[in-house]
Amino acid sequence: MPGFILRRALLVLPSLFGLLVVCFLLIRLIPADPAVALAGDNATPAQIEAIRRSYGLDQPLPVQFGRYLMDVARLDFGTSQFSGRAVAEDLAQRLPATLELTVAALLLGVGLGIPLGVLAAVHHNRWPDFLLRVVSVAGIAVAAFWLAIMLQMLFAMRLGWLPLRGQISAGVTPPAGPTGFLTLDCLLAGRLDLLADALRHLVLPAVTLSLGGLATITRFTRAGVLDTLQKDFVTYERAVGYPRGRLIWLYVLRNSVVATVTQIGLLFGGLMAGAVVVESIYDWPGIGSYTVQAILTADSKVMLAVTLLIGLIYAVVNILTDLVHALIDPRLRETR
Repeated sequence: MPGFILRRALLVLPSLFGLLVVCFLLIRLIPADPAVALAGDNATPAQIEAIRRSYGLDQPLPVQFGRYLMDVARLDFGTSQFSGRAVAEDLAQRLPATLELTVAALLLGVGLGIPLGVLAAVHHNRWPDFLLRVVSVAGIAVAAFWLAIMLQMLFAMRLGWLPLRGQISAGVTPPAGPTGFLTLDCLLAGRLDLLADALRHLVLPAVTLSLGGLATITRFTRAGVLDTLQKDFVTYERAVGYPRGRLIWLYVLRNSVVATVTQIGLLFGGLMAGAVVVESIYDWPGIGSYTVQAILTADSKVMLAVTLLIGLIYAVVNILTDLVHALIDPRLRETR
């Protein structure tokens, strides 16, 4: 197992390098000129050219990319044109909010998707199965930005049950906790009132972000359980009168979730990418809204750093997913 982890970790490096190359080239193909964005609307051509020279934007692309790689090797991601602060500092400040939202959305997707998938498989080709299949297809098809606006209009503006946007109510000072995760810091500080307020703000963004993942997990769980129900050991256990509920939820489900676990690992990265839209609509102070501002201001340093960060997190989650596979199915350990 340690050898497997080491091999996978070494494979991450060329993947991240390729990701940076592609992202760097795509950013340079965008018509927007970072020097113009830095100089402002009233800048003269001479001022724009001076900024271009000072930031090395007049150098050939291989030279620019080489300098950026050397900076990344020193964990120096540059300074954000939008905030004026170090990109690493901004990411460290905003990443916990995005991870908190992503984990909440993933927990919703897993907590509801797996039981619904089992329910659909057990009632195969009956009305619960048909209903859940329609709902899962709709969940994949619905655009996140449309759903977010509809939820805001219904639960925030019309019913007034939940906040419209933000991570915590205006005028409330969040606890200066050690983790950076607002809900966890409120819990550690014993501020249950702030915890309740933070959870109310978390509901709508998490539900919006989780819908696509919930539909995917439901579909994969259903397919896995249906396949396992055809196995000989299930037929035998049914014949000897083994309790149906225990058979399905303990043995059938355990032999059915390998593909689902793979999708959970893939969804984590997908949810972080989807958070860009959701955070912008709900004014969530994470790296998603930060990335949108970077795109609007042609802040290439931020875009590259965010791409590298999400790629790294995605790679780590995939390695953890493979380890969970080995825990669920001991037969997989023999091949690693």
